[in-house]
Amino acid sequence: MSFPNLSDLAATTIEFRSKDIADNVTQHNAALLAMKKSGGCTTFDGGTFINENLSFAENGNGGSYSGYDTLPTAAADVISAAQFSFSQYAVPVTFSGRETLVNNGKEALLDLVEARVKVAESTMSNLLNRHFYLDGTGNSGKNITGLGAAIPLANTVGTYGGISRATNTFWQNKKYQASVDGSGVATTGTALISQWNQFLLSMTRGTDRPKIILASPAIYALYESGLQSMQRISDATMGNAGFQTLQFQGIPVVFDTNASGIGAQTAYFLNTDFMKWRSHKDRNMVALDDKSAVNQDSTVKTLVWAGNLTMSGPQFSGIYSNT
Repeated sequence: MSFPNLSDLAATTIEFRSKDIADNVTQHNAALLAMKKSGGCTTFDGGTFINENLSFAENGNGGSYSGYDTLPTAAADVISAAQFSFSQYAVPVTFSGRETLVNNGKEALLDLVEARVKVAESTMSNLLNRHFYLDGTGNSGKNITGLGAAIPLANTVGTYGGISRATNTFWQNKKYQASVDGSGVATTGTALISQWNQFLLSMTRGTDRPKIILASPAIYALYESGLQSMQRISDATMGNAGFQTLQFQGIPVVFDTNASGIGAQTAYFLNTDFMKWRSHKDRNMVALDDKSAVNQDSTVKTLVWAGNLTMSGPQFSGIYSNT
């Protein structure tokens, strides 16, 4: 049996590793890991938009009755849908004709392909992690609509998921700006914890509360400084995935680097039960067909992904800003 050529081997490697690549993207981001735990990492079949059904009010026809009372049957429109477009990402895995000739041996070819696919995987993971924190306006609006759009500090203006925040208060995420909503910028860990205690109450509804707190390094360090030694409890799930964590009232607190896109004085309180990482079933870390340059001796296999971050309840998550 003949050994496959470099192009076929690259495609096979990407195909074989596609689930691992998707999982590695999830493991690379603590919020996505929490979403996966909540069942929020799902695929969609297609269509112009990704639709997220949401319930925004109680059915006003509900109530008690007795005996032969007439039961209410009036229609109640309490379910709507948010609409999100999907974004496309691509990372090329490129081989020149010379590299194909130089690495003609079986082992050399395997090493070359594996190394290039790993670089593509790492690049895709870093791209999606950075854009996860941004507002989707980058690259002429082609990027995913990340937390910058989903949970902004200016929470009463703009449109998200096709729904206006100004006219639909149920669609407004929670926000806490220390100098506006609190007594001023928190300069000690104790002051920060006091503000967080107040902020968390606004996002707690029975047992429904944020599942993870993503903090910048500065906010994470400030929070850590306010803890007593007996309070330094970490989260096993996040720790096993390689994330350094603490806990705040039983909620994992994870930091991400400023290079990822999170604001220097920012922390996101995320209820991942109302968040989804939606990937297109046909573009979930797969390889496109060969593309050969017309005027170059090279072959390109492209690792692609399509999807978006969506939400059905931004009002259950919030942004904290120590400004």
